[in-house]
Amino acid sequence: MGEAVSVARRICGWTEALGRIVPATGVLVATAIVLAACSSVGGSVDTMIEPTAAPSNVISPGLNPPSTDPEHDRIVASYGGVYDDPAAAQALARAVGRLVAASDDPSQAYRITILNASVVNAFALPTGNLYVTRGLLALANDTSEVAAVIAHEMAHVTARHAIARQRRQEAALVVNRALSNAPADSDAQRLALTTTQLSLARFSQVQELEADAIGVRTLARAGFDPFAASRFLSSMARYAEYRANRAGQQGEKGRPDFLSSHPSTPERITFAVRAAREIAAPGIGEQERERYLQGLDGMIFGDNPSEGFVRGRNFQHKALGIQFTVPQGYTLENSSVAVHATDAQGTAMRFDGVAVPQATALTDYLASGWINGLVRDSIRPMQVGEFQGAAATAITDGWTFRVGVVRYGKTTYRFIFAAQDQGVSLDEAFQQTLQSFRRLTPEESARLRPLRLRLVKVKMGDTVDKLAEQMSGVDRKSELFRVLNGLEPGEQPDPGKLMKVVTDQ
Repeated sequence: MGEAVSVARRICGWTEALGRIVPATGVLVATAIVLAACSSVGGSVDTMIEPTAAPSNVISPGLNPPSTDPEHDRIVASYGGVYDDPAAAQALARAVGRLVAASDDPSQAYRITILNASVVNAFALPTGNLYVTRGLLALANDTSEVAAVIAHEMAHVTARHAIARQRRQEAALVVNRALSNAPADSDAQRLALTTTQLSLARFSQVQELEADAIGVRTLARAGFDPFAASRFLSSMARYAEYRANRAGQQGEKGRPDFLSSHPSTPERITFAVRAAREIAAPGIGEQERERYLQGLDGMIFGDNPSEGFVRGRNFQHKALGIQFTVPQGYTLENSSVAVHATDAQGTAMRFDGVAVPQATALTDYLASGWINGLVRDSIRPMQVGEFQGAAATAITDGWTFRVGVVRYGKTTYRFIFAAQDQGVSLDEAFQQTLQSFRRLTPEESARLRPLRLRLVKVKMGDTVDKLAEQMSGVDRKSELFRVLNGLEPGEQPDPGKLMKVVTDQ
């Protein structure tokens, strides 16, 4: 969600998940040493992590079970648990088996886990634990594309990138400490420190391209289509653009990040195509499109139902029995930690829930110290429909925050709006959203069903727009249909092919 959301998060000293409260340090393996980054879409951090114990393995049995691997358990908890799909797990295990046999180190053992998260993400532990999200599986269109991702992650393991990056980070830390303590010209110090950061970032970029090259080579050796890597990178880029456009982030597109640990997606696509051409011509190697797609039929798409549903501008949570609506122009995004929304002007919203003792007045809770930059004389009690509420203003780091809390049962729900502009629009958006908070009716709750992937066979005369009309619960249907099915702009689906649609049916 960009800078606005990261700023909004500064106001709180901890992180709560809807329906359960977790410490901020528990999010995404905070105790692990981050060693090398890979590609991700959807706001999750994708990392190669130094574990504290050896992982288990489903291909070569005999290693420690997952419960004895603290990093495995924390990763699973941070990503919504394991997605239980035996058919998908078996298909992935088969692909991993072929890739292991074709890899640079066939003796390395691996274990593959599907995480119950909608983000498009994959990563590895150096000891061989591999992770893919169901969001990544939903975006892929054949077995070779998923195999390309897994081969890339395996390459990080076999190339020992985690160890190399850790050593480079340790060396950079020593250099930075020496530069900071040495009596020298401040401009020269800043330049030296920036140079060190750039060197470390480029080191990570080189590792990514090396993993791409090794992955493509392994993919081809295993009999898969070596061009699958570039296809999936292209799908990731289109999906990232779709999400950015939904969130009103068009202005961010194309802006370079010189300290990024990843090469740009166009650079990686070009590199992957070149690596594949050195091995074979297009059309050589297995893809397993139809078999793969049939395994996706019925897979949950988007939000984990236990974390609530985003339907347009509405957020509805069946188990909690609540809903609210953000104003026109805002885009909602749900996660296991909180619900976020942004508009095209950069205003951000965060919604979550906390346990506040019933004896504590909501005005006292607002004044209790968890809000940075609180303007104390702004605290006001208020009524939010049938519920007790309170609101306040905070100003910090050049941002203005409007904070509202609502008590429903044993939970106090928090709305936090943040903007750099203190204009009327911020207060209007805040008040409109806060006052939209209400109970779900039994009828509304009964109608709430998770979105799932379904397959349709293209008939003569079918177009993207016609097929996309079968989708429900999503916006910009035709654009999402193209992204999910790997169709280029202007390309129409071929009769007889299976295509993915998203529906709550």
